[in-house]
Amino acid sequence: MENKEQQHPLYNRDLPLVESLLAGEATDYNLVELARLRIRYQGFPGARDIQQNLDTILQQWGMTEAELFEKTRAIHDVGVIYKSRGKKEEQDWN
Repeated sequence: MENKEQQHPLYNRDLPLVESLLAGEATDYNLVELARLRIRYQGFPGARDIQQNLDTILQQWGMTEAELFEKTRAIHDVGVIYKSRGKKEEQDWN
């Protein structure tokens, strides 16, 4: 059985965000973005560079995935992290 890498449909949009997270700090917004991307690419058969970079970001910020999800749940419990950009609020979890 051939193990074929797939191209994620949002790869080209996500890559610049991942690169900015690599250079960024663990702000509330960046933590939420990292968690969202971890969920999106978890188990995806491809985009290995993004998956490795997401692991690297967690290491740079000194946290485990469980700690990341715990923190982001708390952030979401406090309020809306994504501000409306003049259009209907869109949640992008795919």
